[in-house]
Amino acid sequence: MELKVSSLAERPDMYERVNAMASSWPEFVSQDAVADSHFGRIATELPQHVLFAEDERGEVVAQAHSVPFALDVEGRRELPARGWDQVLLWAFADLRRGVRPDTVSAISIAVTPGLQGRGLSGRMLSAMRDSARALGFHEVVAPVRPNAKHLEPHTPIEEYAHRVRPDGLPHDPWLRVHARAGATVESVAPASMTVSGSLEQWRRWTGLAFDRAGDIEVPGALVPVRCEPERGYAVYVEPNVWMRHTL
Repeated sequence: MELKVSSLAERPDMYERVNAMASSWPEFVSQDAVADSHFGRIATELPQHVLFAEDERGEVVAQAHSVPFALDVEGRRELPARGWDQVLLWAFADLRRGVRPDTVSAISIAVTPGLQGRGLSGRMLSAMRDSARALGFHEVVAPVRPNAKHLEPHTPIEEYAHRVRPDGLPHDPWLRVHARAGATVESVAPASMTVSGSLEQWRRWTGLAFDRAGDIEVPGALVPVRCEPERGYAVYVEPNVWMRHTL
């Protein structure tokens, strides 16, 4: 597939079409409070960090979001246990305060439904790396959401993250794409994303009953969702895997 990759900084006229691209993310993932407050700001405040790919017909078929932030500063220096949520908070705090960033973090790479499995995610990851290098950065980090972990919701993330195939590459397909691009596993982010909601909200998001206490397996969730019927809510704390790309 021939792709044309651009940034929203180069093509601000594409904002609506990029924003309207369908994705295959589970609905509950978009209910993360940090995402709700900050993800949309990337396109408007950091448009050079939003890349999108058009096919031969000019249809938007993939997109990649990232954020620049300062890692080598007091109080940070290590990739955070709160992963995805924390790096978004750091990035926009740095932007507000005028702190010079030294690192780019991947936030998401999405491919339009029906086109997964054709290598588009890897091509967008490569484009993100190239863009970060062109902007003067020497490192990209990524709180990776392992895309086959949902098949093993009870497997500890520490075990899953370091599982490899006989050829030495990661067992997980999305971790493997990053590894083939030159990334290494840095650490686990055990609380990368947190989604809490009432039982009624969880029923709406998932179509499940959420009528018993304990761990509920939810399609697309990397770990079970904790349900507390007596308190009327359920909480999902998603682990991710930090991977580090040296450019």
